[in-house]
Amino acid sequence: MIDFLFPDEPGSASRRFFMTASFWLLVGLTFGLLGAIVMIAPDLMPALAPFSFGRLRPTHINVLIFGFLLSAYFGGLLYVVPAVCRTRLSYERLANFAVWYWNVVLLSIPAALLHGWTQGREYAEMPWIVDIGILVAVAVLAFLVFTTIARRKENLLYVSVWYIAGGLIWTFFVFAVGNVVWNPPTGSWFGMNDQILMWFYGHNVVGLVVTPQAIALAYFIIPRATRTPLYSHALSLFGFWALIVMYTHTGTHHLLQAPVPQWLKVISIVNSIALIIPVFAFLTNVWLPIKDRFGRIYDDVGAKMVFTGTVWYFITCLQGPFHSLPSVQRVTHFTQWVVAHAHIALFGFGGFIAMGAIYFLLPLLGREIYSKRLANMQYWLMLVGLTGLFLSLTFAGLIQGEGWLNGEVVYRLLPELQRYFLVRGISGVLLVIGGGLFIFNVWMTLLRKKSGAGPALTKEVVTA
Repeated sequence: MIDFLFPDEPGSASRRFFMTASFWLLVGLTFGLLGAIVMIAPDLMPALAPFSFGRLRPTHINVLIFGFLLSAYFGGLLYVVPAVCRTRLSYERLANFAVWYWNVVLLSIPAALLHGWTQGREYAEMPWIVDIGILVAVAVLAFLVFTTIARRKENLLYVSVWYIAGGLIWTFFVFAVGNVVWNPPTGSWFGMNDQILMWFYGHNVVGLVVTPQAIALAYFIIPRATRTPLYSHALSLFGFWALIVMYTHTGTHHLLQAPVPQWLKVISIVNSIALIIPVFAFLTNVWLPIKDRFGRIYDDVGAKMVFTGTVWYFITCLQGPFHSLPSVQRVTHFTQWVVAHAHIALFGFGGFIAMGAIYFLLPLLGREIYSKRLANMQYWLMLVGLTGLFLSLTFAGLIQGEGWLNGEVVYRLLPELQRYFLVRGISGVLLVIGGGLFIFNVWMTLLRKKSGAGPALTKEVVTA
């Protein structure tokens, strides 16, 4: 029983985290679709509190961030760190314990939020006890990573390890500070200071929690899939330090209309524009070397998803700095434009890289993909679905913003938005179907017999 629950087989914890991620992706997408239906035809939903938009939306967001994205990243880092360090994971049994523990924490998220047990803060809705559970899990993963690094046989620390290790540290402190865990009754601070702290956290969920792990996986997968080195390893490390310096102070650009000190608003705008620097450092590094090798990207569904995630990252990080300008926010603030932007940041960038990493790493973990045809079908369903969702919400946001700017009342604007919410709902159906194909493909891959020798501890392509 111990060997089944907590095996010592290399790669076993990674595979279980990938199973976890595929399950919670489908759950999170389903909650999102239910929320979209409420926006189109609320009478179709049961007249029960758990089916209200105010409960479905935070459940959808938090399940996808913590249940899908972090589970996929945890599985990825547990493979990547030992592989590039050319050693075994320090404590495989502890990693398998972390899988079971993490799933208990994840089950508590919808259980709490659907029943109205919430702290009511963006991306920080979970009650205090769930916050502590998440912090313990991150601490365990950090312990596994750093003890593995300490045992490494490879002297050079490849950039993926930098981003993984730094990302876990940033995740712990950003999450603890943003959720104000030292104040259990409310999980919040006071007045406008709480909002400043809130958006330090809300923006850095993307910038210092999701982004480092996604970039780490892209830095591992794209060079390996194309058999080309990075354009510059030194540039990748410059991008690492630039990310932490420039991303930390961007959150206040969500509060330009609020009574926040002007100097803090200026810093947030300047840093938002400056984010183009680490973004292009990363994209230059992974795009330039593969300009003649797109065929290898296209032929590997995992690498194709990861590359698509980098394209969404490019779009996100052009739109984000543009959105931080006060003249633009006069139109876009509090509209569906912001919702569209959040979707391509978290699901377009973070989600496509997470799904691609799972498809790419499973064969390296000794499990050939059950059906590459289903994987490619899922890719197109999700690409079309996310594109439709992004465009429909962007157009809806521009209509909202221009209407409010010109003094239109809400009841005149709502009929104009209906058609765009309908496209959003149809796009959500495509995403849920893709999520169903994903969980089927991943679980069938992992439940059938082992097809290879397991994780290989090889020296990766790391030099320019």
